[in-house]
Amino acid sequence: MFKFMGNKKIVVLLVSLIIFVILMGLTMLRPGMTWPEKFVKDTVSWTQGLFNRPAQAIAGFFQDIRELKNLYKENKVLKETLSHYARDTMRLNKLESDNKNLKELLEFTERQKGLDNYKYHVAQVYAMSADPYTSVVNIDLGERDGIRKDMAVISVHGLVGRIDKVSEFTSSVQLLTELDATNNQSKAIAATVKGKEKSFGIIQSYDHESQLLIMTNIDTNDDLAEGDTIITSGMGLVFPKGIEIGTVVSKEDGDFGINYVAKIKPAATFRHLSELMVVEVQDPR
Repeated sequence: MFKFMGNKKIVVLLVSLIIFVILMGLTMLRPGMTWPEKFVKDTVSWTQGLFNRPAQAIAGFFQDIRELKNLYKENKVLKETLSHYARDTMRLNKLESDNKNLKELLEFTERQKGLDNYKYHVAQVYAMSADPYTSVVNIDLGERDGIRKDMAVISVHGLVGRIDKVSEFTSSVQLLTELDATNNQSKAIAATVKGKEKSFGIIQSYDHESQLLIMTNIDTNDDLAEGDTIITSGMGLVFPKGIEIGTVVSKEDGDFGINYVAKIKPAATFRHLSELMVVEVQDPR
């Protein structure tokens, strides 16, 4: 009995398979689809579209989130790279500036070796007053480096000022812009003309409006002229001889016409100072 039931199942399966193949053949031979087939196809397509659009939107949302995360990471990396580039650029600019200044200092000291008996202490400016009317800068040399009050301070271009106050490790420099004829603390500068050492005058004030030094007590017979280079004469016993101060831009009658007054354009700049030199007069022995 069981054997018959098993054979019956096989027969039913074979008959069903034959009917299915026949139906497939008839379907393929028809020129078009029947309306039930069309209905089923359209229904399935519409249902797929109904579920497909939200699925695509959700997939696109998560894709946008992934892209946003990637964009954030890339932006962070670019910012770090830009920051490093800006830092390296600033370092390079500073190194180039320092290299240029040191070359100028080296050329200056080599050039001066055969001209005078001075020792030059190279100092770094580490602080400047923010007040334009308080012309004082601080340098990183002090008593332990042999710095003394009233020593002349120069740049590679010319006289800048003098040492005003000295501590163990640092010093304050009073710039030429602090020269004031009415201030007893201000040190006047005995000056002469380079190549015309018979000329003589006193520089004891600075005109902030014109940014020029005022040279007085010039004799009426003095042949000082516009374009002459003014240097220290060494007669004032504060500033050693031969340091360039500036260039004569004008010469006119002084008070009561008994002497001349000249205006001098400083050779050195008093802004953005970085390296200076303190002049020490060597013992001739």
